[in-house]
Amino acid sequence: MHIHILGICGTFMGSMAVLAKELGHHVTGSDANVYPPMSTQLEAQGIQLTQGYDPAQLDPAPDLVVIGNAMSRGNPAVEYVLNKGLPYVSGPQWLADHVLRGRWVLAVAGTHGKTTTSSMLAWVLEHAGMSPGFLIGGVPQNFSVSARLGGTPFFVIEADEYDSAFFDKRSKFVHYGPRTAILNNLEFDHADIFPDLPAIERQFHHLVRTIPSEGLVIHPTTEPALQRVIGMGCWTPVQTTGAGGQWQVKLLSEDGSKFEVMFEGVAQGVVEWDMTGQHNVANALATLAAARHVGVVPSLGIAALSAFKSVKRRMEKVAEVRGITIYDDFAHHPTAIATTLDGLRKKIGDAPLIAIIEPRSNSMKLGAHRDGLPESVVDADQVIWYAPANLGWDLAGTAALCTVPSIVSDSLEGIIERVKSQAQPGTHVVIMSNGGFGGLHGKLAEALQ
Repeated sequence: MHIHILGICGTFMGSMAVLAKELGHHVTGSDANVYPPMSTQLEAQGIQLTQGYDPAQLDPAPDLVVIGNAMSRGNPAVEYVLNKGLPYVSGPQWLADHVLRGRWVLAVAGTHGKTTTSSMLAWVLEHAGMSPGFLIGGVPQNFSVSARLGGTPFFVIEADEYDSAFFDKRSKFVHYGPRTAILNNLEFDHADIFPDLPAIERQFHHLVRTIPSEGLVIHPTTEPALQRVIGMGCWTPVQTTGAGGQWQVKLLSEDGSKFEVMFEGVAQGVVEWDMTGQHNVANALATLAAARHVGVVPSLGIAALSAFKSVKRRMEKVAEVRGITIYDDFAHHPTAIATTLDGLRKKIGDAPLIAIIEPRSNSMKLGAHRDGLPESVVDADQVIWYAPANLGWDLAGTAALCTVPSIVSDSLEGIIERVKSQAQPGTHVVIMSNGGFGGLHGKLAEALQ
């Protein structure tokens, strides 16, 4: 078939495109913004990309149009599809029908850590010789692609609670039918589509309803929202991680780079790896629990984690110039910002740490997280907030509440000048955004030369 994908450069849709190509379909697609790493990956796969949504790209008509959840009514290509009566489907529905049916799906859900944890899980299964398929919302560095069909029934998927399409407002993950499900954590997010936390909890309950009674649900003991989700009804065995759970850790280094794993009170082995932060230790525990459910003994999982490389854009070291280290991180929620900075601070000790933050996600633009932002940056020595033109709230007011020196800049040039004047050899600079940030990472590295 000729499948055309609207919104192809989103992490989910781009990964889905890779799977469709691997199944033998002719795949094309378009997006408003075509940028790496997804555009690079798609072009390398021989998938033709069109910038923008001119209906001309749908003539001659493809056999099927897959419509991404960033598309809305009024979009010229969407209107053309509807007016011409072209067959269309959401990405999650296509995936359920053509890839996931009949497979043992391992789904990773939660507000934070989905991409990293699904990458860990895919890698642990790969390391154990299980050749899993996977779809991950980022490019895991242990693999060269964000998705593949795999050679066995096992399929690892990043299970997102965001909605499926303009015509299907259910969370993506209700389509996936997992047998093994990690519920990593749950906080309020996606303020553009959910009015409050109970609305998201209801969607997680819908996910739990789809998990078989011979399956497994894994969640931490420390998340009240997940306790409420399980309390709404659960028909599946549950394993818990963290304090008081079946899976626990004993930290052997404060930054989380070395820890001992315990299962039901018995030591299973020590993970020593390049990752830092309590959040990644928690991700590792959930990964080991899920891998054990499909037959990977913990000692083998621990050996795999010790060889795990992170995901691109997750505290990825992108440059070191004149002793100044630059990282790219995807954090776009106060909790993620705080845990990322905490992990780095414990790793670098007293070295100077500058955080550059772009409030870019829909929830950030709506101001849903602004009250949590001042507290989230306490581990930085200084913060540069980027104020895009379309931000609808007072970022300067939020910056003024920070206990560490904070400035607001409305230009990349201003940010670069500030870093140049402040950074010295030994400084660590973390750039946090869930978008391309105008190529700031490369421009800053060049300017520091």
